[in-house]
Formats: sequence, structure tokens, C-alpha cells
Amino acid sequence: MKPVLYPLLFYPNLHPLVWGGDRLTRFKGLPSQDRPIGESWEVSVIPYSTSTIANGDLAGRNLADVIAENPVEILGEAVAAQYQNKLPLLAKFIDAKHDLSIQVHPNDEMARMKYGKLGKSEMWYIIDAEPGSFLYAGFNREISLEEYHQRISDGTFCEVLAKHEVKKGDVFYLPAGRVHAICGGIMLAEIQQSSDITYRIFDYNRPGMDGKPRELHTVLAAKALDFHVVDEYRTEYSAEDNRACHVIDSPYFSVRLVNTTKPFHRNLIKYDSFIISMCISGNCKIRIRSTGYEIQLQEGNSCLIPATIADYDIIPECGGVKLLDAYIDKKDRSFVRKVTRFLHLTRK
Repeated sequence: MKPVLYPLLFYPNLHPLVWGGDRLTRFKGLPSQDRPIGESWEVSVIPYSTSTIANGDLAGRNLADVIAENPVEILGEAVAAQYQNKLPLLAKFIDAKHDLSIQVHPNDEMARMKYGKLGKSEMWYIIDAEPGSFLYAGFNREISLEEYHQRISDGTFCEVLAKHEVKKGDVFYLPAGRVHAICGGIMLAEIQQSSDITYRIFDYNRPGMDGKPRELHTVLAAKALDFHVVDEYRTEYSAEDNRACHVIDSPYFSVRLVNTTKPFHRNLIKYDSFIISMCISGNCKIRIRSTGYEIQLQEGNSCLIPATIADYDIIPECGGVKLLDAYIDKKDRSFVRKVTRFLHLTRK
């Protein structure tokens, strides 16, 4: 007998990293760690770091296993069919006390042919940034493959990267192939395709957590890089209170920002998709309209709302709450065709 589904909360899934800091434990209300924490994997089905459910009748269960048993109900009918009953997104909080490596991710075609996996397009929402903090996204001018190799060799690669000073609330969309790096002083939320493929181009000649230099992938990165320059790398959006504000619609995910000080109704059943809701600030209750089931979602934590019950009320506590919602928009028929073709090729 299938369980009655409800919004899923998860146990902490923290990742120590050489460039991490101590803000994520404070942000999430957790005890401090004796290691630098770089990432909190909020909702994940990556095999070596899968989320564990922390609430309700399914507490203690592996998220990937629960989805495998209830794919249509949790993912949505179209998402389940096109992604072979697997969650196609990964949500993280990231604290960069120090600079991350300069890196790039492969697109679907390259990732499928080399690893049998999805590529990795992603987006960043800046939660906090120290004064003067910046990140890299894209090139500041077009360069050739020959210049790429030359600048890797002579250590001047950063000179041709587009540098962006950032502030709280800034958004960057990073399609696969776009060179990028989060730099020190930034804490952000990341929504990405469910993929762990990263090609490091430059890592400042520093050792990793094990004291050894981290592996670079400059040859593979050259094959993955998109050298095209765009006019604006930062994503412009309008943030208004007490409504769901459009942030991004990409071929891989849609993202909305909800900043509300009063009860707010969200009916997302029409998208036929799960919802990942990341609590950026404040606390709230989420109450499912069909069942009355209620959870408390606290700042620095996230939940997954199954597709079949994605009609709910957000009830802010203590003044207001800010949520970042990610889902798959199944109304976009061009997206359906694209992903169907990709999965057809994967099965060959």
C-alpha cells in the first residue's frame, strides 16, 4: 500500500570542502563543525550523497528509494516518464569563505556520451555577500582555443574572465559550458541539474582537504567550454512582496521567488512537477490543502513537495519568509521534446 504523501524534510547533508567556512551551520541552526563546510546538499539523489527523509512516516528512508516506489506521485507523470523515475534536480546551499576553483560543466550531449549522465546547467541566488565580493561568470571577450591553452600555461586565465561584484538577491544562470567560479565572501543557493560532473581549470595551486593538490581537467574543460560572450551575465528579475516572482525559466528548471508577510496560496498542480522549496530567510508553515498536513520550514532548510499535492498555503511566522521554489514546467512543449529525445538516445 502506497503511503499518504506530504512535504518532505531532510536530515543535514553537509560537505566539508577546502574553500568552505562556518556560515552554513549557523544559517541552518546546527552545531558548529571543526571542519570548513562548503556545501549543504538540501535535496539530492546523487548516489553517494542521497538525502534522508527526516519527518513523518517516511523518516529515515532514502529519498531515491521513496521516489522509486512513488515516481508519478512525487515527480509528476511527465517528469517521471522523461527522467526514468529519477529526480532531475539537485539543490544546495554554498558558503564560499575562499575562492572556488575556476571550472566548467559539460552539456547533456557530452555528459551522456562520456558518463551516461545528465549535463550540468545551474543557477545561483546570492543569499549574502561581504562588501566587495565578486564571482566569475563567462568571458569578458572571446578567446580562441589556442589562447585558452596559452593562458592556462602561463597562469593568466583569470584575466579573460568576466568579473561581477555581487550583492544580496543577485541571480546568475550558468548554462553548461559557461566558465565560472564563486569567490570568497559569498553564500548562495544553487539549483542545478542532478549531476556531479565538474571540470576544474584552475585551483590556485592549493591543496585539498587531504593535503594533496586537487585534480585539474583542462583538456576535458576545453571540450566543454562555450567561448561565446554575451552582453549580460547577471539575470534581471523583479522582486515584489506577497507574490511569486519569476526568476528563471530554463530548459532544465524554472525558479520563482516568494517573499511574503501574509498567508500565501500556491497551487502548482498544473505544472505536473515536484517542488523544491528552499527557505532563504524567516520561518513558515506549509499546509497542504487536500490533506491539511502541515510542516514547519525554517530558515536555511528545504523541503520537497510531491507533485500530486502541490496545492498548499505558505503561512509566515514572525513577520515574513522568503522562499526559492524550483520545479519542472511541463507546459513547455519544446522542453518535453528535448528531454524525450535525450533520454531516447541514452537508452540506445
